Amino acid sequence: MQNLLDFDADAMTAWFAARGEKPFRAKQVLRWIHRFGQSDFDAMTDIAKSLRSMLQAEAVVKAPAVVSDKLSEDGTRKLLLDVGNHNAVESVFIPEDDRGTLCISTQAGCALDCAFCSTGKQGFNRNLDVSEIIGQLWQANRLLGADPKGERIISNVVMMGMGEPLANFDNTVAALRLMLDDNAYGLSRRRVTVSTSGLVPAMDRLRDECPVALAVSLHAPNNALRDELVPINQKYPLAELMAACNRYLEKAPRDFVTFEYVMLDGVNDSEAHARELIALTRDVPCKFNLIPFNPFPGSPFRKSPAPRIRRFAEILIQAGIVTTTRKTRGDDIDAACGQLAGQVKDKTRRTAQLAAKAAAGGAPIIPISEIRG
Repeated sequence: MQNLLDFDADAMTAWFAARGEKPFRAKQVLRWIHRFGQSDFDAMTDIAKSLRSMLQAEAVVKAPAVVSDKLSEDGTRKLLLDVGNHNAVESVFIPEDDRGTLCISTQAGCALDCAFCSTGKQGFNRNLDVSEIIGQLWQANRLLGADPKGERIISNVVMMGMGEPLANFDNTVAALRLMLDDNAYGLSRRRVTVSTSGLVPAMDRLRDECPVALAVSLHAPNNALRDELVPINQKYPLAELMAACNRYLEKAPRDFVTFEYVMLDGVNDSEAHARELIALTRDVPCKFNLIPFNPFPGSPFRKSPAPRIRRFAEILIQAGIVTTTRKTRGDDIDAACGQLAGQVKDKTRRTAQLAAKAAAGGAPIIPISEIRG
């Protein structure tokens, strides 16, 4: 049985054409599935009965099942979704006065192993299918219900959940196309954001194939420190990353890149680091989003003190860089940035390796003493 959630518009049209159906039929079904959240073909009342019978025989609409739904005191809502084979991923809905943002996962676990990220510490199992990525939005829309004024409850989507979106490029782009499609979710390119740790070739592909808003997980102002915090930097160092950001802006829906920067006490939060960032990004139109670190069990890091975060932001702002400090949301349900862990059957065996190291009294995950200052 074909899961129709795996199809963007082009794939859906091709599938219908192979069965002798015209393109408008694909658009009808796309609207029923995504705009109206319908999984029952019998309920698709403007479709011929013979076509409904064919769909019942050959297709399904199956999103990952929601196995946990937690609501924070601040209104943040975290969903745990079953993606099979003992794997579960998390997505988070963040309501605000002027928008509702859904944070989506693209992989079961993550292979990039950023030093401060809870997801990376559990290792990596596999890429999510299109149905498992877009299925998070499909399920969240159904669970959140309709807005009485007819407005979207989910107005923004950010690919900032579990995994590196650009390491699952084809499935991520197919899901993005559904988010942007007027027959599906109809979101603006400015309201859909992909966050990457800096996979430079994939950034160039995204620019050419499906440019949306771009966020880059920067977290360090120089290669020596970023090599430790974000290991992919060893393959694509900062000069290459900054050049890729400028190339991306040639086709981006926004005229700036957002640099995400987690604030780690005594590691990357000094005034000198802030001034290095100014020099690093001088030629890249950008804004900074400073993220207070959210501790998790086994992490060697601490959150930067609030006065130091404020001073760091002041230095960037005084240099003319738009800078915000992310408000921590969903702490009481472990839904804050960097805390999404889900449940992953670790093919990289990283979980077992770290446990063995800890039991043997081994070194911490990252040699902090070598990177402070």
